[in-house]
Amino acid sequence: MVQLARAGKAIAIGTLSACLPMVAWAQAADPKRWQLNMGRGVTPTAHAAYEAHMWVLWICVIIGVIVFGAMAVAIFRFRKSKGAVAAQFSHNTTAEVIWTVIPVLILILLAFPATKNLIKMYDTRNAEMTVKVTGYQWMWTYEYLGEGVSFTSRLDRKSDEIRQSGQNAVAAGHPHYLLDVDNVLVLPTDTKIRFVITADDVIHAWWVPALGWKQDAIPGIINEAWTQIDEPGIYRGQCAELCGKDHGFMPIVVKAVPKAEYDQWLASRKAAPAQAEPASSEAAAPATAAAPAAAPASAG
Repeated sequence: MVQLARAGKAIAIGTLSACLPMVAWAQAADPKRWQLNMGRGVTPTAHAAYEAHMWVLWICVIIGVIVFGAMAVAIFRFRKSKGAVAAQFSHNTTAEVIWTVIPVLILILLAFPATKNLIKMYDTRNAEMTVKVTGYQWMWTYEYLGEGVSFTSRLDRKSDEIRQSGQNAVAAGHPHYLLDVDNVLVLPTDTKIRFVITADDVIHAWWVPALGWKQDAIPGIINEAWTQIDEPGIYRGQCAELCGKDHGFMPIVVKAVPKAEYDQWLASRKAAPAQAEPASSEAAAPATAAAPAAAPASAG
């Protein structure tokens, strides 16, 4: 009886451990320390992936309880010390049919919603705006097509200083070390946004977990994706394809704002001068100053 009680306790602990991921039902968009479950995300694609994950996880938990429960009964109830004698049959046709047909039926049932969601995930029609994403070593360029707004997004200066100096990021007081940028990608909420994604040098991958998808950025190829962000907020991601020595320093930050605020931001970006103009004018100044210095030499 003591051994049986111990076995029951072990089964209960194992079942509880298997069900622990269910405790974290509603996770924030960004991963948290000791997070046990995947996040719900903030887009229809992310929600569909989360729901599919939870369905499959529950099915796996039920199957695990049945299988390990049957094993425990067989091991402890029909053990040799109790005088149990093993059966001498080699197979059971009925059992084999059951454990083949049931998994096939489960897979067929899961295939219908999975196929529906995959088709929806790749349907970029009826988008209200398009953003072109180009990957470089080791930065991103964003272009709002048809709006005349584009800019480059790099690792923020503070993260770069910490990594160059070898400081401890926690001691340096940077909560988003290596996950901050100098220019965030601003997007409106409740708007279907189409992305066209490519690269200029090597293969990159644009990935923000809260959006629920990842897309490769390949030189010479344009891939498509779409999103529709439900909740305002800041969502972080990274390049997810090994792209060289600074691959780990290529973060992505998306700032989702209400449509009215987005329109104000877009108008301010259109009014501001292009990023490249100050650099080009500064570069031209030394060349202009050097011209008079060359004049005496030519006169001589």
